[in-house]
Amino acid sequence: MKDRHSDVIIIGGGPAGLTAALYCRRAGYSVTVFEGGMPGGKLNVTLEIDNYPGAPGTEGPSLAMTMLSQAEEAGTNIVYEQVTGLSLQETLKTVTTESGSYSCHALIVASGSENRKLGVPGEDKFTGRGVSYCATCDGGFFKGMDVAVCGGGNTALEEAQYLSEICSKVYLIHRRNEFRGSAINVERTKSKPNVELVLSATVSAIEGSDRVESVRVRRADGSEISIPVSAVFIAIGSAPITSFIPEGTLALAPDGSIEVDALMRTSVPGIFAAGDVRNTPLRQIVTATADGALAAASAGKYLAEIGRA
Repeated sequence: MKDRHSDVIIIGGGPAGLTAALYCRRAGYSVTVFEGGMPGGKLNVTLEIDNYPGAPGTEGPSLAMTMLSQAEEAGTNIVYEQVTGLSLQETLKTVTTESGSYSCHALIVASGSENRKLGVPGEDKFTGRGVSYCATCDGGFFKGMDVAVCGGGNTALEEAQYLSEICSKVYLIHRRNEFRGSAINVERTKSKPNVELVLSATVSAIEGSDRVESVRVRRADGSEISIPVSAVFIAIGSAPITSFIPEGTLALAPDGSIEVDALMRTSVPGIFAAGDVRNTPLRQIVTATADGALAAASAGKYLAEIGRA
């Protein structure tokens, strides 16, 4: 029979959730982490990580397993079930899964986000092999090479600017004739001599053998061209995973992410959010782990305040 109550429940077993679990266990609290997929989140589709301090050249799945092992060795209970619902009863929080309900007094939401995809042939095949959703994460692997960026908002513009400093050439592909980003971002991007705008065009396929070798683009007139590139950076947004949270329960940002303060506290006492699911200007492994540590500390303080320490 599973223990249905923990001091802290954490939804999500990525870097934020596993860090929060480790810190909560080290503080002496009972912890259950719910993970509906593979522990580690997006680490599992990142073949190489070169910007996590102290661990250059690390493989994503390997780092994920190390984080999981550390949390488990500290005494974290990992439950491989998808959370489908959440309810609040005074200080008690209840999460619902396919097998029933679990309760806690402090809840940390670290469910992450999903990258919005182009949905074209080759995208899934080459994810981690030239297809990336984060230029600051993976751009360094393509120094001196030709790459493409897909998107027309501020994120795409900023990624093109960033890549222009380290790559030989950047093709910025956007389905409209004008960008949705700010005027200053548009001008900055246009001022880069090695950024070529490919407007009124959509990506129809990403091609290669073992890795990305080209991107096929369909123009407004229906014609297609193939652009040789070593990487395609897709920057058309991300969607926080919050479907299990009843509407109106937590304050959300305009993009659907969870609003938190500097201590990862949400609009509901005893509920905290960390990592990609919360409103944050930067979604990286290092920021997720920092969020997890802060959320754990805040959860501990909350438990002490309600006499559960």
